Amino acid sequence: MEPVALIMAGGTGARLYPRSRQAHPKQLIHLLGDGTLIQNTFARLQPVFPPQHIYTVTTEELAPLISEQLPALAPTQIIAEPFRRNTAAALALGTVILERIYGTDVIVSAVPSDHLISNVREFQIALETAVETAKHADAIVTIGVVPSRAETAFGYIQVADEPLAEQFAVPVYPVRAFAEKPDAATAERFVSAGDFLWNTGIFVFRADVFWKEFTEHLPDYAELFESLRQVRDPSLFPEATEQVYRRIRGISFDYGILEKTHNVLSVLGTFEWSDLSSWDELWRLQKKDPRQNVLEGSIYALDTKRCYVSAYSKVVALVGVEDLIVVDTDDVLLICRRGSSQRVAEVVDMFRRKGNTPLL
Repeated sequence: MEPVALIMAGGTGARLYPRSRQAHPKQLIHLLGDGTLIQNTFARLQPVFPPQHIYTVTTEELAPLISEQLPALAPTQIIAEPFRRNTAAALALGTVILERIYGTDVIVSAVPSDHLISNVREFQIALETAVETAKHADAIVTIGVVPSRAETAFGYIQVADEPLAEQFAVPVYPVRAFAEKPDAATAERFVSAGDFLWNTGIFVFRADVFWKEFTEHLPDYAELFESLRQVRDPSLFPEATEQVYRRIRGISFDYGILEKTHNVLSVLGTFEWSDLSSWDELWRLQKKDPRQNVLEGSIYALDTKRCYVSAYSKVVALVGVEDLIVVDTDDVLLICRRGSSQRVAEVVDMFRRKGNTPLL
């Protein structure tokens, strides 16, 4: 049972537009601290996994950029999807390839490439616990963290009242239910209940357990990827992969599997975590001036409160405004009200529908 890590790095980070772009998305840019988000992800995995056991799954377009940012990865450690098809497909393709290398009992730790994690050693302890749990449990293992506020931008995991009897470094709970991003009232209820954790999007599983869940809950997917598992000639694998991807629809692993199965456990993570999913979240995390502004670049602010402004190519002056997000790039200026930045992805969708490809 060989444990390996799989960094999921194919997303576009649309809610951080226009800084995050289709050709150079969130995981490949500097947002907070040293290094890009994917570089920081790779660094905190290394004490748990040797570099040769860390892989990434991404798109063909992003693979060269990831190779530049993570030079320790061999070309065979960068798994390229022909098209974006969301996380269920990314995990399926990654698992197909990893079990070809390590066998059908390989333990895969799938981690997002673009999250912020503090208390790194505590994260590593939680991940080690998840790997140890997945070795012996016929279940998918997630990692959840105790919510610090009623957040509507994160998913939630409802866990049982008591952890498993087995002694681990941190508690491991049976999962009762998953809940996607709730409204404000529901988020308040989740936090008050005390049995909900934030879903960090980290999944650990044995390959045989993964395929069992796929067969039960996504049988069409399972049938197509089973045909890919049967391809023995490496020269035929890329074309076979493209044919599978042309026939599947995009679906998230959470929606396709986790919300349907009863075979899920959750490790209680004690680290600080954010998925950095919006400009509001970046404002919340950063040091602010006395008027609660975050100002990046040549910014002049008079009678301005609680704003996030990021502009490096020109001077920006603000007078008498409150609760705004202003992000300037060479070709796009974004202005929105704080509290609405989750909707920035809708702007990206609008550009796509109108065929404004250069703006993506």
